[in-house]
Order: sequence, then structure tokens, then C-alpha cells
Amino acid sequence: MRRLARPFLAVLAGSTLALATLVAGVGAQSKEPVKIGLAAAVSGGSAASGEAIKRGIQIAMDEVNAKGGVLGGRKLELVIRDDEGNPAKGVTIARELVEREKATVVFGGLHTTVALAQVPVWTELKTPYMGAWAAGTNITRNGQTPNFSFRVSANDDYVDKFLSRYAVDVMKKGKPGLLLENTAWGQSNEAGLGKWLGEKKVKPVGIEKFNWNDPDMSPQLLRLKGAGADHVILVANAPEGAQVVKSRAKIGWEVPMISHWGISGGRFAELTGELSDGVVFVQTYSFFGKQNERGQALLKALREKYNVKGPEDVVAPVGTANAYDGLHLVALAIEQAGSTEGPKVREALESLKGEYKGLIKTYKQPFSAEQHDALTDADYVMVAWKGGKIVPVDVK
Repeated sequence: MRRLARPFLAVLAGSTLALATLVAGVGAQSKEPVKIGLAAAVSGGSAASGEAIKRGIQIAMDEVNAKGGVLGGRKLELVIRDDEGNPAKGVTIARELVEREKATVVFGGLHTTVALAQVPVWTELKTPYMGAWAAGTNITRNGQTPNFSFRVSANDDYVDKFLSRYAVDVMKKGKPGLLLENTAWGQSNEAGLGKWLGEKKVKPVGIEKFNWNDPDMSPQLLRLKGAGADHVILVANAPEGAQVVKSRAKIGWEVPMISHWGISGGRFAELTGELSDGVVFVQTYSFFGKQNERGQALLKALREKYNVKGPEDVVAPVGTANAYDGLHLVALAIEQAGSTEGPKVREALESLKGEYKGLIKTYKQPFSAEQHDALTDADYVMVAWKGGKIVPVDVK
């Protein structure tokens, strides 16, 4: 047998080494983490909401990763950007998360104004958005085809139905005064409350607006009082909500107050002290009472990872709960899609197979081509501020 020339052997060895390196590179690439983005307010007056969403996502992500991740062993990795509650900044970081960080799905934060500004971006970049807090009706009912915006959170239309039912049927009140922030979120709720109160043959005695950072809401409250309001339905985030409660005390008007959930997303209790006691508001979940298996596991993780002592210490609980379930549904969609490509993940979200026993509820095909909200008013609960803590309220 002829001996192979040394140059040929060298070439063969080099080729083999190159091939091995290429195969190793492909293998390493296939195990690269799947990035999940979070675009939310993680600083400023609404920072608690961003922190809550981050905690929910991270704990769910830890659970998925502990079971091997997705797509044959790829771990999920969270990438966070601060939108500062600013729509223009929200659009910029949406692009950054997708185009630079290569996020497969991006979770959103508290502000409807930011989420609405981002809707065209998700369509353009063909990237699914998962809303974990912002409740503006048109975030998911946005007229985009295909629609890349999904949500495990409240939808204003459903919230307004829930609040109207609570005011009229539970509290037995019939003269609402509406106090709304002067934004797209306020407009969304003005339309929804008008619709659902009208279904009950009830008409607001007055509709008042305020702007972000307004220092005093006494004039608006005095007008509602003068109009004969027997309760106030409030749509505000924590900073302005605190001013409303302080102004109510200032004018000495002990009127019942029913609120959307923005007042749970910041320093509301800290800013108001005992003045916040008794203000009731909507949530998608309560960590009080008997918990299902997911609830027990989540509280345990919050205690171990973030030193949360009990349900009363869960920061902005709605953000944590929504984000937790949302991340698990996203992981299931990525696995079903067999891909991190946005259009394929979007299609999988619309056609999720089987059931997922989540924290808030058991999800069975939570989304469809027509319905991109996984939760409705049937899934909401009513809570109240008491001693600086969020406690459940009987709605019967």
C-alpha cells in the first residue's frame, strides 16, 4: 500500500479540524439563549410596575430553564430596557430590543400611551408583543393584519364592564362621577365606562380630566361633588391617583372611590398614608387566600429570590401575576413553533394546543386570530388598599 504524501496528510488534517470547528460552532449556535425583551418603566414614579413585571418574568423563566429551556436545550434570557413612561422612548427601545438584541418576544409595561405607540413597530418588525399591564383596549384591538400584539392582562373594555357592575350592582350607586387622566388610556376608559354604565341605564353626572403631574385635583372633585356624584370612578396611575386622594381629603368629601389598577403600580400607599384606606380597585389576581400549585410556587420563589415575606408584601402583584403566566405561554408558543421567528411564534400563540394550568387560571387556547386578550372580566378580582397593603374585597 502506497504511503500518502505528507502535504496531503496535512491538508486532510486541516480540513478535518476545520470541519470539526464548524460543527462545534453550529452546535454552540444552536444552544444560544432565546432572548425575551422587557420594555417597561423601571425608573420614576411607576418603577414598581416594571419591577413587578420583571419578577414575574424572571421566576417563570427560571422554571422553564430548570426544565431544559426551549427548542432542545436553549435557555431563555431576559433583556430589559427602561421606557420611562415615554412613548417616543418606548418606540426607540422596541427597535433596539428587536434589531440589536434579537429579542424573540417583547413584554410591555404599565403605560397605554407607550404600548399604543409601539403597535406599528411590532407589525413592521414582525415581532410578538406580550402585554403584561397596559390595559388600553386598542393595544390588542388595533386593526393590524396580521396582529402581533397579545396580552395577559386587563383590557379596558372588560375592566369598565367590571367596574360598572361593581358600582351599580354591588355598591348600589347610580350617580358616578368620572375622573380620568387626559391621555389615550383615559379616553379608552371614557368610551368603555360610557358604554357599560349605559347598559345599566346609568349616566355619569360629570366627567373630569387631569394631566400627568398635576399637583391638585380639588377643582375637578368640587365640580363632581356639586353635580351630585355619589361615587367616583378613577382612572389614574400612582402619582396622580395620590393627588386625587389627598385632594378628596382636602375638600372634606368622603365619597366612595372605585379605581382602575394604575394606583397599584407605584408609590400610591407611600404617598397617601392612611388616606388610601378603602380605595377599591381591580386586579387580575390576588395572592391572598388559598393558592393553587402555581401560586404556592410563585410565593415561595418571591420569598427566596426577593425576600418577600407574604402576600401583603408582593410589589404591584398584578404585574407579577400577569407576566408570570405570559412568559409560560410564550415559552409554550416558541416550543410549538419550533422556531424563534416572529411570524411562526405569532401563529403558535394564536393556536396553542392543549391546556396550561397557570397562576390566574387554566388556559385553553387563550388566543385566536380574533381574540388577543387571554383574560376577560370573568377573571378579575376586586381589592382595596388597607394600611398600605393590598387586600381582597368581596364583590358579591
